[in-house]
Amino acid sequence: MAHMERLGKIRALMNKEGIDAYIIPSSDPHISEYLPDRFKCIAWTSGFTGSAGTLVITADFAGLWTDARYFVQANAELKGTGFELVKLKVQGAAEYAEWLLNTLPAGAKVAFDGNLASLLVAQTVQNTLVPHGITVDGHCDLLTPIWEGRPALPVAKAYLLDEATTGQNTASKIAAVRDSLLKSRVEGHFISSLDDLAWLLNIRGQDVPCNPVVLGFVYLDQKQAVLFIENEKLDADSMAVLESQGVAVRPYYEALEFVKNIVVQNILIDPKRTCFAIYDAIPATVPIVELINPSTTLKAIKNEVELKHLRETMINDGVALTKFFMWLEQNIGKVELTELSIADKLQRLRAQQPGFVDISFNTIAGYLDHGALPHYHATEANFYTLKAEGLLLVDSGGQYKTGTTDITRVVSLGNITQEQKEDYTIVLKGTIEGSQAVYPKGSKGYQIDAITRRPIWATLRNYGHGTGHGVGFFLNVHEGPQVFNSANIDVAIEEGMITSIEPGLYREGKHGIRIENLVLSKALANSEFGDFMDFETLTICYIDTALVAKELLDKNHIDWLNAYNRWVYDQVSPRLEESEKAWLASKTQAI
Repeated sequence: MAHMERLGKIRALMNKEGIDAYIIPSSDPHISEYLPDRFKCIAWTSGFTGSAGTLVITADFAGLWTDARYFVQANAELKGTGFELVKLKVQGAAEYAEWLLNTLPAGAKVAFDGNLASLLVAQTVQNTLVPHGITVDGHCDLLTPIWEGRPALPVAKAYLLDEATTGQNTASKIAAVRDSLLKSRVEGHFISSLDDLAWLLNIRGQDVPCNPVVLGFVYLDQKQAVLFIENEKLDADSMAVLESQGVAVRPYYEALEFVKNIVVQNILIDPKRTCFAIYDAIPATVPIVELINPSTTLKAIKNEVELKHLRETMINDGVALTKFFMWLEQNIGKVELTELSIADKLQRLRAQQPGFVDISFNTIAGYLDHGALPHYHATEANFYTLKAEGLLLVDSGGQYKTGTTDITRVVSLGNITQEQKEDYTIVLKGTIEGSQAVYPKGSKGYQIDAITRRPIWATLRNYGHGTGHGVGFFLNVHEGPQVFNSANIDVAIEEGMITSIEPGLYREGKHGIRIENLVLSKALANSEFGDFMDFETLTICYIDTALVAKELLDKNHIDWLNAYNRWVYDQVSPRLEESEKAWLASKTQAI
């Protein structure tokens, strides 16, 4: 069924139900960023495959609201579908709600499926429209009746991680969450988000591509802990371990009915990570406390066992990356290489490393102007063949049982222009400034964002995405609560958090540059002015100096770059063959 036909069928159902506008968010009942096939509703409806966006359909208009990361991609994928791109001014904002208010008359009806919309999104739509006489129905599924062959829920097996890997058993994690609930004066807690569930119960799965999570819900109070999951996903030994840690297991589909019958003094849910359907099922007699999941903050602070594993994982990941870039340099211009084939080669090299499970997201191998698309990924219908010229951006990562990696590097394939060298060097200055930051305890992500952007802003350049995101431990590559961007988010950077630093520059139609490392927040020192913190760089892969315009760097930038590349060589070279050591030595020579 073509997208135009699907749009027509949705409009027919809207007309039948008296619906004037229908909203389709990019989400699932767990408010996930990356979705199981069953919940890829935007891709099925419109053809847009990006991971962030919202469709709004009326009788005479169909639009996709998404942010600057996806403008070029959306314009290409929406051709001939009946949908138009609407450019968001603020990433993540529900700007379509204001559009609906300005478009629809009083008495109109707006609907969405509450299983796909977060409570926060639902409240924004309701608070914007209802006071002006527009009805909002949050329990309307128009896709299931017309989606022939809709994928079923995933059935892959789940498994448990031992304490030697995680550094903390399930019972102690549950105790920590219960302690947080007591401090918040909350009795019950319902968890929908899959990475929180995975961390809390030391459970992993294969239900979402690139993210080792399993579909499920958790209910927790001071007396009981209940996991709602498809029973066949767990073997008898895993069930016994969970039971020994104080966790009861019930079928996945019973979660909603359980919520409808909850009898507690009050209940905590995270409005950003709980779907509207769950929220609306909570009895009216149970007061709802809307706070961030306690596990989200606990999970972000990595313990010493996790950090020890991750440092070892970073060396292994660095070995794979070194082999990859050496292979690339030796083969460019000699054999046919494409954006697709090099991504496949990098994955195969990572798979040779200990503990490798999967990539942590679809590799972004952007050659020439494809590098200017921050979330680009090549497809069989759209890819470039590499030549011995221009810039190649590679943003990639691995999921290992001992940690998650995420790294971006840009390399020269030959015949580089002065503009490309200047752009590269200015981005590198941003990466170094962010990595070198010293900041008072309690600083927020927007402060690190500004520190990182300062040398880029000084040249009247900028980039349209955030500077950094949290990263899980063998979990989601995008993890909260901390984020390094310009938004005034009141989350302090705490010791033990792992975050990316990834400034960039993008010239549409020409090239893109991003240089990304993961850093660990650490206590630095105490002075009469308070406690201060800094970062430890965790990512271990050389930074290409062939692209550096040295005259644009200060001495402290040059010293940092030389020290970093020397450290990379010292960490990685013992695990390389002699020819690989020699190649890496040439790449890490001081400038």
